[in-house]
Amino acid sequence: MAGKVFFSVSMSLDGFIAPEEREDDPDQQRWTAQWMELQQWIFPLRFFRENLKLGEGGEEGRDNDIARETYERTGASVMGKRMFELGEKAWPPEAPFHTPVFVVTHEKRDSWERPGGTVFHFVNDGIESALDQARAAAGDRDVRIAGGGTAILEYVNAGLVDEFTLALAPVLFGSGTSLFAGVDAGRVALEQVRAEPTQRVTHLTYGVHKR
Repeated sequence: MAGKVFFSVSMSLDGFIAPEEREDDPDQQRWTAQWMELQQWIFPLRFFRENLKLGEGGEEGRDNDIARETYERTGASVMGKRMFELGEKAWPPEAPFHTPVFVVTHEKRDSWERPGGTVFHFVNDGIESALDQARAAAGDRDVRIAGGGTAILEYVNAGLVDEFTLALAPVLFGSGTSLFAGVDAGRVALEQVRAEPTQRVTHLTYGVHKR
């Protein structure tokens, strides 16, 4: 159990990790455009293109190094049901994890194996059980809480996260999924570990401790 439990997300300057879903945007075109703007720093990267089999080439540099380091430290991932359902429609057949992924859900479902080493396991007995299984699968590597925001917040409030990194993007949403709305601030203390500005975003890393 040597690895850390961490999450790594892109966040707008006003604190949102996803745009607001709106009734006047039934096809999610506005939502998608805003989400693409938030994630724009990662799309040109060489590692991103390699991992999704988009072809050769791409940008190198510190952003690319951080994306690759995040992938390489991850031995298993945990995610919520909603993130899985959205990704199930959007991910290519060779999903980009290439490790075991444990989906927190209330449903019973057989494991789902994808090409390239990604296997989704469905856990219906709570977030701690999912994390225990992910730790066992990860070995001495780290466990990533992949999202979405609700799942991340549950793990933070339960005191189960050791570290997190934000890619703070120069984007304003005004509303959306707030990463820390509902955080148990009386129980969570942060320690700044690293701040690395690049041309597109600022990467902020914090250690998480019990207050």
